[in-house]
Amino acid sequence: MTIKAKLLLAALALIGAAGYLVHARASRATPVASTEQPVPVSLLTAMRSNFPVLLKGLGTVQPFNTVTVRSRVDGEIVKIAFREGQTVQQGDLLAQIDARPYQATLDQAVAKKAQDEATLTNAKLDLQRYSTLAKQEFASRQQLDTQVAAVAQDTALAQADQAAIDNAQTQLSYTTIKAPITGRVGFRLVDQGNIVNASNQSGLATIAQVRPISVVFTLPEREIDRINKAMAHGCVPVAAFTTDGTRKLAEGTLTVVNNQVDTTTGVIQLKATFANEDDALWPGQSLSVQVLVGTLDNVVVLPQSAIERGQQGLWTYVVDKNQRAEARPIQIGEADSRNAVVVGGIAPGDRIVTAGQYGLQDGALVTPRPDPGVRQ
Repeated sequence: MTIKAKLLLAALALIGAAGYLVHARASRATPVASTEQPVPVSLLTAMRSNFPVLLKGLGTVQPFNTVTVRSRVDGEIVKIAFREGQTVQQGDLLAQIDARPYQATLDQAVAKKAQDEATLTNAKLDLQRYSTLAKQEFASRQQLDTQVAAVAQDTALAQADQAAIDNAQTQLSYTTIKAPITGRVGFRLVDQGNIVNASNQSGLATIAQVRPISVVFTLPEREIDRINKAMAHGCVPVAAFTTDGTRKLAEGTLTVVNNQVDTTTGVIQLKATFANEDDALWPGQSLSVQVLVGTLDNVVVLPQSAIERGQQGLWTYVVDKNQRAEARPIQIGEADSRNAVVVGGIAPGDRIVTAGQYGLQDGALVTPRPDPGVRQ
């Protein structure tokens, strides 16, 4: 290689080294771009609103009234006038028992009264005669007194006959069995043609009054004071839901608080009444019940999804104007399965993270994401 070629190569090497140094210095002088990625979260703006205070319990539907229809006399059933499952009105015919023996007894009582009234009439006429004769001293005082006693005796017999007639009429009326209440008839327990007895406790059928209808449920004994105060202020609304609480079935009112606490379980029994015009409630059905004992006005309410729980207590993420998340301790008061009243730590207007907290840390950068149904 010639000297000129060697010098050319050396010059190129020096130029390359100089370029590398310039590039390195330029690289160190240029700031590195930020790599922090904002965390997508759902936000809600804290606002004041009214919060219903609800007490929740489990209950069972019971008929408002239940009657087992029984025969009050002995005899053969000659007619069944109801269908199983039928809704009957008070006074409707349910069954007819053979009335002939009871009609005959009534006829005998009527005839006996007629006989004794005839004897009484004759005795009264004799008394009038003896009274006239006694005034003329043609009859003794003893005869007059005896006739007075005979009239009194015959009068008593006529009164006894009337009592027998009344009893026979009552027994005859019992052969026609009518519905004592309005309600739904259950299964037929006796068929036409059978002999029934007044001593039979099984009855002919059962009628359950389902309009209105009752729900018996329990609440913890610690709620007695709030329940009594609510009832003292007027009507206490009660809502009946399916056992999973997802569907409301009916609305009614609290009617009875039992007079003692169950000492074995620490609960108090209550009864609510529902109109049940649509037959949404059925006897024996299990329900979830919510009792409205009051309403907190103008309070800050947060969804349960925004509240975090840890060893240090309760807290939530609040987003500042720089889109940074701040873990802030809070205190809550009344709460239900969906919302809670915040009594400390949050002010109206604060932006609260309701979803996406698991990717957050205190001071993390966030970006709102669409969340239908949530106030932004």
